[in-house]
Amino acid sequence: MPVIDITEIPDLGLKDKNIIGLDLGTKTIGIAISDLGWRFATPRPVLKRKKFSIDARELLKIFLEENIGVAIIGLPKNMDGTSGPRVQATRAFVHNMNSLTPIPFVFWDERLSTVAAERGLLEMDVSRAKRAVRIDSAAAAFILQGALDRLQSLARTV
Repeated sequence: MPVIDITEIPDLGLKDKNIIGLDLGTKTIGIAISDLGWRFATPRPVLKRKKFSIDARELLKIFLEENIGVAIIGLPKNMDGTSGPRVQATRAFVHNMNSLTPIPFVFWDERLSTVAAERGLLEMDVSRAKRAVRIDSAAAAFILQGALDRLQSLARTV
C-alpha cells in the first residue's frame, strides 16, 4: 500500500490492529508499539541495522507478531523544513518496504524527537550507557505518541 496521510487512518477500519512507530537510524531502528485503543506508545528493543533484506524480514516479523495495521515512520527533516539525505534514505526505505507488505506507512515529522526522548530519559535519571541503548526506541515512542495524539484529536472533531 502506498504512503498515506494520518487523516486517512480512521477510514481504514483498523481498530483491531496496533500501530508501530519507527525511528530509522543509520545503525539502528527504534521501535514503539501502540495499545489497541491507540492511546499509548510503548518503546520496544531496537533493531540493529544490517542490510535491507534482513531489516525488512525482521520488521515484517514484528508486524505479524504485534498485529500491526499501520506504520508511522519518522521523517528526519532539517530544522528549516527542507529535506536532506536522511529524508531521501527514509523515503527509499519505505518505498522498498511497500513492495513487501500491504501495511500502509505514514511519514511523521520527527524534528527534535531524539532531543525530547533524551530529555525524558535524563528526567528519569537513566545512566548515559542505558540512554545510548534506549534513545532510538524512546524517539520512536515520541514519534508514535505524537501520531496517536493526532488521531485522538481527529476522533474528537468527527
